[in-house]
Amino acid sequence: MKLNRIRLINGDEKLLQTILKGDPYLSQELKLTIPKKWSEFGKEIFEFTLEALKANPSEGKWLVYLPIETDSKTLIGTCGYKGGPDEEGMVEIGYEVAEDFRNQGYATEITELLVRLAFADDRVRKIQAHTLAEKNASVRVLEKCGFKFVKEFMEEEDGLVWKWERPRSTYQ
Repeated sequence: MKLNRIRLINGDEKLLQTILKGDPYLSQELKLTIPKKWSEFGKEIFEFTLEALKANPSEGKWLVYLPIETDSKTLIGTCGYKGGPDEEGMVEIGYEVAEDFRNQGYATEITELLVRLAFADDRVRKIQAHTLAEKNASVRVLEKCGFKFVKEFMEEEDGLVWKWERPRSTYQ
């Protein structure tokens, strides 16, 4: 897969504060087009991430990234990790793509970039992701990116979900 349409910008403290100020400030700071509803998570996730980053600045690489479509210089969603490698060397990824950019391969490219970034750290032994318990676009993305279904379980917030993993041994 050719990975050249997307550039990931790490969400450092300054960037997270700019996100929380609002889209006009973010657009001005990054000199990017910011689509309406580029994130469905709302400000809470960015507030939470900012507090996590302040509490542990060394975790910055393992939190939020902004995927930028390079040709149009447009923010197309959000992505990242739920923290650094745990004691088993596992990191969990998550991503979302703004509605106008869905079904164009961007989620697959973002996921593959997250995989590359994670496996660049020797501590990472496997990458995990969760989807709703149904065949959907996220499932197809994970399958294309080498993730395998592990199990189905009940999650308090989302209900029934599927757990997916990709071990380092499948990465070259």
